[in-house]
Amino acid sequence: MSLAPQELENTASKYASQAIKFDSQGARGMAISNYQQAIDALVKLLQLYPNSKLNQIYKDRCNSYHNRICSLQQSRGVEPAVDPEASDSDQKASVKRQEDENDFEELVMKVKPDVTWDQVIGLDEAKSALRESIVYPTKRPDLFPLGWPKGMLLYGPPGTGKTMLAAATANEMDGYFINVDASSLMSKWLGEAEKNVAKLFAMARKYAEKEGKAVILFVDEVDSLLGARSSEVGGEVRTKNQFLTEMDGVNGKGKQLMLYVIGATNKPWSLDAPFLRRFQKRIYVNLPTQDARENLFDQYTAKLNKNSTVSSAQLAKLFDGYSASDIKDVCQAAQIKTVHEIFDAPDYHEPIEGEARIQPRSLTADDFKNIMSRRKPSVSLEMIRAYHKWSEEFQAL
Repeated sequence: MSLAPQELENTASKYASQAIKFDSQGARGMAISNYQQAIDALVKLLQLYPNSKLNQIYKDRCNSYHNRICSLQQSRGVEPAVDPEASDSDQKASVKRQEDENDFEELVMKVKPDVTWDQVIGLDEAKSALRESIVYPTKRPDLFPLGWPKGMLLYGPPGTGKTMLAAATANEMDGYFINVDASSLMSKWLGEAEKNVAKLFAMARKYAEKEGKAVILFVDEVDSLLGARSSEVGGEVRTKNQFLTEMDGVNGKGKQLMLYVIGATNKPWSLDAPFLRRFQKRIYVNLPTQDARENLFDQYTAKLNKNSTVSSAQLAKLFDGYSASDIKDVCQAAQIKTVHEIFDAPDYHEPIEGEARIQPRSLTADDFKNIMSRRKPSVSLEMIRAYHKWSEEFQAL
């Protein structure tokens, strides 16, 4: 009985894979039939295991397959994805290439991220750790006879700049930045997660090997892929093992390969111990300091109309405990308040041609204090204590 969830999941995966294959080839009837059988297997899972943590993924997949069935039924014909005159082997190769491109090519940002180190306010310790682990080896590999770290884990509260740090690192290099959400890997096609992981790393290696450029593979919400769970079905176990294998390949066989894996998480304590060892650098991306908050307020209020009572230094003290994302939201909310006053005025009317447009009044310190009374920080003291406790045990710079 314990194998039932895994068997049903594998059955759904098998039918979904066949459906995708037939769909790509334009075989509408076979695709619809296999999509429906995948749905039937998922519905059985939902009925037999109503409390499973994976039920939302199963429901999403059912909806996705159902929507595709409706599209196929409503269309008069589906253009084949391959040349019908081609041989079977050529058709299979074409379908595989198309699936790989459709699933992963959109994840590659071939243009450098438009984020510089200057735009990442504060976080000097994290910047230094990333520069010495990624940027320096990329520019002067000859200076690192013992090799260099290939796996970095950025952890900390949400909204503190983990994604911006990874993007700024990629911006300084001549290479590629592959940005993928781990939760999408897990749910894109049920039972295909471990294959998606393998394809993702294969694609990253292709860019690093064939073009000789550095590649940063940024995996956001990595805990959804590698987190510890009390009960797991077969697909999750296989996905974790696949990721371990791929990371071992990056850290071992690919010592001179300029391929780096940066994982980001808000819940580092949920990661399994074997995965922590694969991330040689574990970097705490914490809340902004007083100086960093002051710089953030300088940056976000630079384009706003404010009077002399607005002091970035005073605001930085007032909003202690707020994340970088929170501070941006606060400045935005203050500006929206002045815009609201324009539209809410009794005598407001749309400006006619040639008439001067009414501009928002200047912001005051009281505006920000009013915002603070209604907008609390997104990170609690309990969360900060949890991050500090975890850092004492596992941080590695």
